[in-house]
Amino acid sequence: MENSSSMKEFILLGLSENQGVQKIYFVVFLLFYMLTVKGNLLIVLTVMSSRHLKSPMYFFLCHLSFVDICFSSVTAPQMISSFLVENNTISFAGCIGQLFGVHVFGCAEVFILTAMAYDRYVAICRPLHYPALMSRRLCGRMVGVSWVGGFLHATLQTLPTALLPFCGPNKVAHYFCGVHPLLHLACADTRAEGLATVANSGVISLSCFLILLMSCVVILVSLRGQTLAGWHKALSTCGSHIIVVILYLGPSTFVYIGPSGDLSEDRTVAVFYTIITPLLNPFIYTLQNGEVREAMRKLCRRK
Repeated sequence: MENSSSMKEFILLGLSENQGVQKIYFVVFLLFYMLTVKGNLLIVLTVMSSRHLKSPMYFFLCHLSFVDICFSSVTAPQMISSFLVENNTISFAGCIGQLFGVHVFGCAEVFILTAMAYDRYVAICRPLHYPALMSRRLCGRMVGVSWVGGFLHATLQTLPTALLPFCGPNKVAHYFCGVHPLLHLACADTRAEGLATVANSGVISLSCFLILLMSCVVILVSLRGQTLAGWHKALSTCGSHIIVVILYLGPSTFVYIGPSGDLSEDRTVAVFYTIITPLLNPFIYTLQNGEVREAMRKLCRRK
């Protein structure tokens, strides 16, 4: 039996093997990726250049947009190139690096979304204490913990997979190197690694998803007795965040908590949290936020 170091490369099967469909996918996903990078980069530049967008909410939004650019860039270019070639190969080191990147940026995004939910809770439920509770130092630490947590999570997820023996077929039934598809190719009993994946990625996704939903419920309960204007302000602030949480954590929780038998189903669901959500985030957060839209207009006029 060969060990994992003997596997030189993998072949990513992509989303479809139909040539006609691949041409359509190439145009669609190339457009999606370009809009994702442009939209999120515009938010980063807007927040960094504006003197008025200095509150913790925009600090977290800037980091979320940066993570979205990185997260999408780990998977989308490889997937887009697969629509133009017959065999979309990736080296063993590149595959493991892609797996590490997906989990670093994916986990960092989960933690930043959680930090944003806490920021909204404090802003709405404890407005008088908001400046003291959400200091710049605390916000910086929360983002730092998000990155460190993502790095630790990715290491725990990637290292056991990289050490598995791969001696059989090298065709990955996915458009990027994920844990479940690679476990199916290993020449060993991978039940322990599969359980570790659920315990690691699955529990993080599910627990953060529940925490975020609970924070929304607490905010709504705290609004009892508020005026209509108060309800409108709170809902407009939290509405965009709730949409992003459902679009991102819903599909990712399904992939890592659900059964790993149907890889085609996992592959389809993964499109939502790796491609669609990073694309929609700039639109979701700016459509309901007049301050960001105005700052973007000023930035575009200056440029």
